[in-house]
Amino acid sequence: MTEQTLRPFHLAFPVDDLEKARAFYTTVMGCSEGRSSDDWIDFNFFGHQIVAHLAPEEAGNVAVNAVDGHGVPVRHFGIVMTMEDWRSMADRLIERGTDFVIEPYTRFKGEPGEQATMFFYDPAGNALELKAFKNMEQLFAK
Repeated sequence: MTEQTLRPFHLAFPVDDLEKARAFYTTVMGCSEGRSSDDWIDFNFFGHQIVAHLAPEEAGNVAVNAVDGHGVPVRHFGIVMTMEDWRSMADRLIERGTDFVIEPYTRFKGEPGEQATMFFYDPAGNALELKAFKNMEQLFAK
């Protein structure tokens, strides 16, 4: 693939309660809300469009794989942040009493792809990962 300007991604995901999703993504994550209906809500997720769709039967399916000694939720989404923003968000989530699946820490320390990471669930059981690199060139390091 040739180099190009990074474009916003779009991700739709299931939730079992739109009001809980609205409260979590606006209040906890700091996302602004876009359009909505009785069945879905758009959010501005750090410049990307995510959409919570009411689908209770699809929400909360969790499988994990071992990565760096932790059980990483297989189905997850998130954002690569600056280290400063990652630290601020980690502090914000800790202050709010977030129940982390994987508490904020540095993964692959001293190896290619070293990164700060944390995992937690939204109220519908969707796993989120927030990560940061000291050196963004390590994002796809082998």
